[in-house]
Amino acid sequence: MSGQMEHANLFEDARSHLEDVFAAIDVPGDARERLMQPNLSLQVSVPVRMDDGSLKVFPGWRVQYDTTLGPAKGGIRFHPDVSQAEVTTLSFWMAVKCAVVDLPYGGGKGGVKVDPKQLSKLELERLARSYIRAIADVVGPERDIPAPDVNTNATVMGWMADEFDHLARGKVPAAITGKPPALGGSKGRVAATGRGALHVLDLWAEREQRKPEQTTVAIQGFGNAAYHFARLAHERGYRIVAVSDSKGTIYSREGLDPDAIMEQKERNKRLHDMVYCDDSVCIAENVEKLERDELLTLKVDVLALAALENQVHEENVDQLRCGAVLEIANGPVTGQADVRLEERGVPVLPDVLANTGGVIVSYYEWVQNRSGERWAEEDINKRLAKRLKAQSDKVFERAERDGISYRKAAYRQGIERIAHAIQLRGQCQDSE
Repeated sequence: MSGQMEHANLFEDARSHLEDVFAAIDVPGDARERLMQPNLSLQVSVPVRMDDGSLKVFPGWRVQYDTTLGPAKGGIRFHPDVSQAEVTTLSFWMAVKCAVVDLPYGGGKGGVKVDPKQLSKLELERLARSYIRAIADVVGPERDIPAPDVNTNATVMGWMADEFDHLARGKVPAAITGKPPALGGSKGRVAATGRGALHVLDLWAEREQRKPEQTTVAIQGFGNAAYHFARLAHERGYRIVAVSDSKGTIYSREGLDPDAIMEQKERNKRLHDMVYCDDSVCIAENVEKLERDELLTLKVDVLALAALENQVHEENVDQLRCGAVLEIANGPVTGQADVRLEERGVPVLPDVLANTGGVIVSYYEWVQNRSGERWAEEDINKRLAKRLKAQSDKVFERAERDGISYRKAAYRQGIERIAHAIQLRGQCQDSE
């Protein structure tokens, strides 16, 4: 199956959750119609002058799925498999997750179809600036606020923020989040997605009367979010027994030290002057090395999925031997696999709740930029924990009260809030 077909199916799979919500709660017809399609979908050409003097043009997109609750919010990914359907799906998930945790945002997402690891650092910077020039008319602090995603980070966001300032002929720090702190970025933002996922896991474990030191965890993926989740979970006492990336899996029954693994990866960085780390977790010593997909079949208490979409699907879901699934990535479990896990009684802590730490702290960065304040990291982490506890408790209580999965409870919570806001705006809003 081609990548485009997979992404088209991904969007239909993601949107299928709406049917469950519509069948379960009273969503007026106007809201249903609006939620089935994105508000805006922009395709752009992203020209880049290469170091050898040649010009390459990469396709890019920015999608705003729904902006009823506020300006669109969502990351930008640079990846060779990016497509319009994928970006649309991601923007849909962003709309839901912002509503689930009660942020004044809609859902947005962007991407460029490119392999950034094949670019020099200067080519990467030209790509970032060219993309912002291409989408500048539809983004900004009151309309759509981009942030990091796959293969983009604080360095890339800093370039984009600087380019937006040049276009605006002024300083507009609230236009981009995930920036370096020296350019107005928020303390705590880099670790926020991983920290938020750990908060959700902690809250669930507490309800299950499960102690961290009695809980084994396997983590698929070892990017930024996965590393910080692993580091913080290890500090809390969880036993991280396996980690995988695109090149393989490492396993240790006694437990792994995420900091030691990352230190070895950092030591072996070779490409792009520290922009990307191209080495594998498999360089770690004194561990058992397995095939990449073997991680999914390990018998562990929690399987944390922190790679890409559709990692657990109909063909491999019955091979999972975990007690619970934590979705740190976006959409790592397909709809059919999700149904199967529910039938088997395997709880899934869904992405629209579990990976909201990044967008929550991006919201705090946006607030700081607009007010001209700088908050301490301790204060930001406390605010993150407080918001996640309040909204996670609502999801868990709804799931228990209605006898439904955590995913269904989260979607109902988010869509209910969006639909209510759509109705409050009145029936003639499409005449703007």
